[in-house]
Amino acid sequence: MGKIIIYEHANFQGYSREFTSDIANLKAVDWNDCISSVKVIGQPWVAYEHHNYTGQLMVFEEGEHGFVGQQMNDKITSLQMITEDLHSPQITLYEHAQYQGRSRVVKEATNLARGYDNDIVSSHKVQKGAWLLCEHSDGSGIRYIAREHEHLPYYSAINLNDKLSFLRPLLPGKCY
Repeated sequence: MGKIIIYEHANFQGYSREFTSDIANLKAVDWNDCISSVKVIGQPWVAYEHHNYTGQLMVFEEGEHGFVGQQMNDKITSLQMITEDLHSPQITLYEHAQYQGRSRVVKEATNLARGYDNDIVSSHKVQKGAWLLCEHSDGSGIRYIAREHEHLPYYSAINLNDKLSFLRPLLPGKCY
């Protein structure tokens, strides 16, 4: 399905380690808070700031990432591979909590900040794929990974209630 190769320094320098399955705490393998670049083959991976897949997150899709970015440099503590089928993604967004109010089906990257649905979404149901949900239209702020078959009735649970401005499906790797 895929793998991630992590590197101690930017531009794939220093020590490296390869993973083909999730790791909830990089301390267990002596790699906590020391990742500066990654290579991904196949399915995307999500890097988290804290153990057990919590805290700030960053998505790494297939390819070479010579620098993980200032936000996550030397701060990654857990890694999780996206295992969903990422072809033909679909998510339904709802204006209010508990899947109430106006709904909208989304199948591609969408900048809600440019339309009527900016900062009003309060719940969702994912029919297919995995989605990156972002507080701001540039992908910054609060970020959340919505996964296939997830039904999230209250965005207040993820601090994103009436704040969603951008979402996009994660891209499948060519090797998948």
